[in-house]
Amino acid sequence: MIAIIDYEAGNLNSVYKALKALGQDAVVTSSPAAVKKARGLILPGVGNFAAGIRMLRKKRLDTLIMREINRGKLFLGICLGMQLLFSKSEEAPGETGLAFFPGTVKKFSPQELIVPHMGWNTVRWENGYGPAGILKGMGNDRYFYFAHSYYCPPGDFSSGMTSYGIRFTSFLQQGNLFAVQFHPEKSQTIGLKFLRNFCALKA
Repeated sequence: MIAIIDYEAGNLNSVYKALKALGQDAVVTSSPAAVKKARGLILPGVGNFAAGIRMLRKKRLDTLIMREINRGKLFLGICLGMQLLFSKSEEAPGETGLAFFPGTVKKFSPQELIVPHMGWNTVRWENGYGPAGILKGMGNDRYFYFAHSYYCPPGDFSSGMTSYGIRFTSFLQQGNLFAVQFHPEKSQTIGLKFLRNFCALKA
């Protein structure tokens, strides 16, 4: 079973429908017992960094998520679910994220760009990541759907990059942990392939 973590952020139902379309056993849940039982976790979300991390704490899911990842469970963060893996965000001064990755999530400059960054854009795999595992069947510069005003900075941890005025991290992989800034559930055939690949992985 894949547990889609419910922390009252948007877009949970779209991810659930995508997994069901792929024939996956999936559930939207905030139950710690279900999170522990699941073979894989997805943390999707459209919303505010502060509201997201506060709700994870309120539901006592923040430490549980970190524990399950550290135990080797498959994990996929999507959009806000990716940003919450960082230490901080300009969207929420004073709040601390899950801090799996260092750095501060930044806001696109509205003086230079149309914000939010919304629509189709390409991803280039970095740091030796290629068409295997979760990226099986995907070449470079494939188009995925984005919808976000804040972006994760590039760093040694970046596994995929996208350009929108500046280059930003759009894909992360660290062992059993994966995260994407784009929305695979809204990216049609290529997005469903990405989700299918994730579900086929073995922890």
